[in-house]
Amino acid sequence: MKLAAQVVDLTKFYDLGPAIPVAGANDELQYAPIAANEGRILVKALRGVSIDFPEGDFVAVMGSSGSGKSTLLNVLGGLDRPTTGHYVLGGEDVSQMDDVELSHVRNQKIGFIFQSYNLIMQYTVLENIELPLQYRPGYPALSAADHEWCLNLAKKVGLGDRLDHRPFQLSGGQQQRVAVARSMVNDPEIILADEPTGNLDSATGIEIMEMLWALNREGRTIIMVTHEHDIAEWAKRQIVMRDGLVHKETRTRPVHDTSDPVPHRRMASANV
Repeated sequence: MKLAAQVVDLTKFYDLGPAIPVAGANDELQYAPIAANEGRILVKALRGVSIDFPEGDFVAVMGSSGSGKSTLLNVLGGLDRPTTGHYVLGGEDVSQMDDVELSHVRNQKIGFIFQSYNLIMQYTVLENIELPLQYRPGYPALSAADHEWCLNLAKKVGLGDRLDHRPFQLSGGQQQRVAVARSMVNDPEIILADEPTGNLDSATGIEIMEMLWALNREGRTIIMVTHEHDIAEWAKRQIVMRDGLVHKETRTRPVHDTSDPVPHRRMASANV
């Protein structure tokens, strides 16, 4: 099976500075991934993570605070570099790239959806969707085809009648719809969603998950961090992180399964 992305023996350590000895302290603290190493305090956010992400998969990454799930997403998004190990995206080892190459990868191969939307308040809906196109290699001007593509994306997420609205004129759900459209504008290889429903009420959260499910049905690979078990049910695979390692992995549906992802809705449909 062709892989959209792969991480191999990935580690990520953060150096917090010199260690100050404390009487009776353990060399390795068991309740958090922190250790004293050669006189330095290291946060061991990832401790050797290996995961394959097949094309077309929908993965939910879960775990408590400090488990390493957000660090993993940052590395997958090219926002941070691993300390050791490899991250392969589209056949290229991203972990070996310099800043310019990473910028191109983020722009061309990855779509981002954030919990807090991360829209530019002065820009309209359409301008926010167009924004990643402004940072393509060589910085080409937007063409008529680019403009038409962004219009179609706005319509696809139900915002065709709000193109000139700015974020403060939109509800939280509508702002997240803009973020979903923006994530698709460069036709990325993977879409990374960081708590995409975290700031939304349950009904609006379901609307956003239906959009992500529809994108996955089109064959797009989606990797989502969430702490909500009902949201994780939408994914085809759930990965639970603990102390910087993969603690548990469960596949609930095959990679290319396009059936309704939510168990109670599948059952209701079968009983009709």
